[in-house]
Amino acid sequence: MKKLLLKYKWVIRFILTFLLVYVLLSLSYKFYLDFSKNSKFYPDYVTNLVAKQTEHLLNDFGYEARVEPHPNEPSMKLIINHKYVARVLEGCNAVSVIILFISFIVAFSGRFRETLVYALSGSVLIYVVNLFRIVILSIGLYHYPWRKEILHTVIFPAIIYGMVFLLWMIWVNYFALINKKHGEER
Repeated sequence: MKKLLLKYKWVIRFILTFLLVYVLLSLSYKFYLDFSKNSKFYPDYVTNLVAKQTEHLLNDFGYEARVEPHPNEPSMKLIINHKYVARVLEGCNAVSVIILFISFIVAFSGRFRETLVYALSGSVLIYVVNLFRIVILSIGLYHYPWRKEILHTVIFPAIIYGMVFLLWMIWVNYFALINKKHGEER
């Protein structure tokens, strides 16, 4: 058993670190959501921000867009040219995806500074890609509402998760090269 643990210590360390970081960040996020319930930013600050930024981008693209709080659920209604096309809810703000991304990066960490810079810059990139994903999805729903299922459940999740996977692969390959250059064993 000891030999097996020694053989797979890096794998075990990766899994335990990933789970620890994921649980800590997820609990922090849940605390944030609970704390946000009576906030002036409905339904929470980040989701509200994503909805407002989506509205601004759509207006910049020539649509008449507005967002307003949904009266029956914790979300923001997205209205394009007086047509209700979508709702922006907590799951649309990319925070859960960013938590997953950061957990992997920390679990497969290298030097502290590089890990921190990559986690922060990757998180910003995921946030921005997610924002444009919502804008394009909203335009698609406005023009092609009969394509809702394929747009929302297949194409657009593939964009955000594909982006995360690409960032993970860049991270792993970058650090694999650094470890080989410095003769470190991973």
